[in-house]
Amino acid sequence: MTDPLLPIQRLIRSVADFPKPGVTFRDVTPMLADAGGFARCIDALAEPWQGSGVQAVCGIESRGFIFGAALAQKLHAGFVPLRKPGKLPPPLVTVEYELEYGRHA
Repeated sequence: MTDPLLPIQRLIRSVADFPKPGVTFRDVTPMLADAGGFARCIDALAEPWQGSGVQAVCGIESRGFIFGAALAQKLHAGFVPLRKPGKLPPPLVTVEYELEYGRHA
C-alpha cells in the first residue's frame, strides 16, 4: 500500500544543521508553492477532525499561522494565533514551551 503522505513529504526540504548544528530544519516553502501539495497537506490534517465539532484551531507563529488558518477554514472553525511575548495587547494567556534549539514563553 502506498503512503498517501509520500507526495507531500517529497515537497518538504530538509536542511541539516540549521539554525544550529544538530538541528534539521524542515523547509515547507516548496510545498506551499505547490497548490496541489498544499491542498493535500491541509486535507490530510483536516481528515481526522472532520465532523468533530472543532470550534477553533490554534497556530504558533509563523508556520502555524499558515497551516492553522488554512486548517481552520477547512474545518469551518475559528483561528487563534499564538504569538511570542510583546506581540499582542492584553489580556493574554502565557505558556512556556521547548523547541529542539531553545525555550520560549
